[in-house]
Amino acid sequence: MIVEPPDRRGLRRVTIHDQTVGSTWSLRELRRVLHGLGYPDDIDLDDRSNVHWRGGDSSVWPDGRGWKRRTVTAVALVGLLGSLALHTAIGWADTSGALTFPQRLVGILFLMAAVVQAIAVPAVVDYWGRQRVKLSGALILLGVLMTLATTSLLLFLWLQEREFIPGLIAFISLWLWSLWALCMLIHDRVWRGIPHPKKFAAGVTVTALLTSVSLGYSIIYKPITAPVHFTLKAEFGTPSTDVDSPYIHVPLKFSATNSGGIPVYLVVDDYVVDGYTAEFSRSGQGMKEWKTGNLTTEAEQYASKVDYETIASGQFQGPGSTLDAGEEYKLEKVITLPKNTSYETLDATLGFAFLRQDRGKIDSAFGIPRPSWVKSEGNYYCRSKGCGEYLVYHGRIRHNTSLINMTRKSRYVTAFWAPQEETQFFISSFDFKKKYKYEYLDGEELEREVERYYLGWVSVNSQVSVKGLLKQAQP
Repeated sequence: MIVEPPDRRGLRRVTIHDQTVGSTWSLRELRRVLHGLGYPDDIDLDDRSNVHWRGGDSSVWPDGRGWKRRTVTAVALVGLLGSLALHTAIGWADTSGALTFPQRLVGILFLMAAVVQAIAVPAVVDYWGRQRVKLSGALILLGVLMTLATTSLLLFLWLQEREFIPGLIAFISLWLWSLWALCMLIHDRVWRGIPHPKKFAAGVTVTALLTSVSLGYSIIYKPITAPVHFTLKAEFGTPSTDVDSPYIHVPLKFSATNSGGIPVYLVVDDYVVDGYTAEFSRSGQGMKEWKTGNLTTEAEQYASKVDYETIASGQFQGPGSTLDAGEEYKLEKVITLPKNTSYETLDATLGFAFLRQDRGKIDSAFGIPRPSWVKSEGNYYCRSKGCGEYLVYHGRIRHNTSLINMTRKSRYVTAFWAPQEETQFFISSFDFKKKYKYEYLDGEELEREVERYYLGWVSVNSQVSVKGLLKQAQP
């Protein structure tokens, strides 16, 4: 029997008649191996006629502190398992929930990284154990490099906002772990066990480049280049009336077509029909009245004392609804007017706030209206003591890339709608956990979120003469 010198890990190989029967960390483990081979438990291992010791006798066992090796193995396993969970969470969210193909491709790459790390988990035990598999070190190295790249990217994205999030501790811990593990592997010169180190390095580089290109395309290039365009219409139809009726009924058709290339959410929408009154200005001084009384941006030379009131107002498709690329939505209404109305013109306006679906995803709970005047809905929906009566729409919005969702606080989209009131909407980190006050909202944050999620407003306006409608009225 020959017991070889300890290797760099303190493991001594045992051969009997030129055949390797095992490797041991200690004298007790050597006796256990021999017992399994049928040797008696009391065999004299110091008898030179039976055992030939190389590189030290039976008292030389460098791995006397086995706890150190086991501790390193445990720390490596915990870090790799944490990284595996992180890559799985990112990959699954993007693969199953992303809107665009490049974003889904990023998710697939992260899931592939998770598979590699899952394979590397048993390799940790083998590498800091008996190293029966030559590629165990290479698998661990690949898993560590993936962890270092992912956590570095997450920390870089976090630095853009520098918001405290629970995941920050995990990112920093895994980043430090990957540096520690990389130093350990470099010290062991783990690349010596890789059959083709150049091909291995080239594969890692290509994978990193593909991930970077896909991520950059999905976050930066695609959202910027994809067009957003809508075709909106508001059209008055032919009115009808009865001979004995003091009213006329005016049909009104609204339509919106997403003629761009990106599906959108309708955050809040609104149609308004106003009736305008005016007095004829024989002196032609109407142009000078635009800056007196209620400030207006319109003026007519022969129209004086122009005023208006809202005749009808309502929602179009509804907050939280979607409008896919090429999709058209129509709404038909009938406006009732007295025949002896004093209105000179009717003005119909259709408008809505939209959010690109390639920038974010709104939770379904957003579409549920919450009346501000109902206490059971929570007083925090009321904007102040004299807030008025609004329907409030509030829900979480998630970015389509889970990397960004993980590195920022939650964002919420909020909209207020009421007839004869200005429609308001915004995106912020405010979740209405306490009573709403303006000081809770950061103006810079609101501006930044509008640009980030491409939150915009479009509208169309149509005007018609009331006298012309009366002449068209058909009994």
